[in-house]
Amino acid sequence: MVSLSESPASPPDPIIRPAGDQALVVEFSETIDPRENARVLNLDSDLAAHPVQGVLETAPTYRSLLVRYDPRIVNGRELAAVLVERSRTVASDLSCSRIWHVPVLYGHEAGLDLVELAEMKDLTTDEVIAAHAGATYRIYMIGFTPGYAYLGGLPGILHTPRLKKPRQLTPAGGVAIGGMQACVASVASPSGWRYIGRTPLRSFDPRRATPFVFRTGDSIRFHRISQAEAERLDRLSENGEIVAELA
Repeated sequence: MVSLSESPASPPDPIIRPAGDQALVVEFSETIDPRENARVLNLDSDLAAHPVQGVLETAPTYRSLLVRYDPRIVNGRELAAVLVERSRTVASDLSCSRIWHVPVLYGHEAGLDLVELAEMKDLTTDEVIAAHAGATYRIYMIGFTPGYAYLGGLPGILHTPRLKKPRQLTPAGGVAIGGMQACVASVASPSGWRYIGRTPLRSFDPRRATPFVFRTGDSIRFHRISQAEAERLDRLSENGEIVAELA
């Protein structure tokens, strides 16, 4: 099971695992750790900047990088050796992270689980909101749906198991908690996460020239807004504006 941990001072070479006959998984760690995630993202960036012939696509995750390739062009064993060598040169630098300040309407119709979560933790809803908004989150991965951001950095007091029975539909822009993770949902979808609010920000909007707002490695800070402010920002989002501030 993946768990939170400190990164080793001198990380070992990644483990290369086959994923079918046309992809490799470069595994940097068995833990969720910002520096290991930085190595994943930096290898991904290195392959984009200096392509390897035959590599078709890459997909970064919390602790590994999926590399899809054309076996007619490059041999998997040879590619694995290249990936290990490349991984030795990439840094685990965290200094380039962008910080997004994201508005959240806590509770109300989209905060489906806020009251119950507060009762589970023996906190008031305001205390839950203060704890959630008081943290800085790292975007470890984008996935599940387009623009869906998986976040690390959730305060321990808010770690909560997911719902035993997932909902068939949860709101777009939902801000939720699942285990020791948090998220910003991009579109309406099924989910077993516990929703405590929503953001008017559309992290994915195919009408924009740049459809996606977030990138892996970015950081997020949430701030509480009123229902009137959420409605105002909803109107701006409908017109294609990005209603989050970038620091």
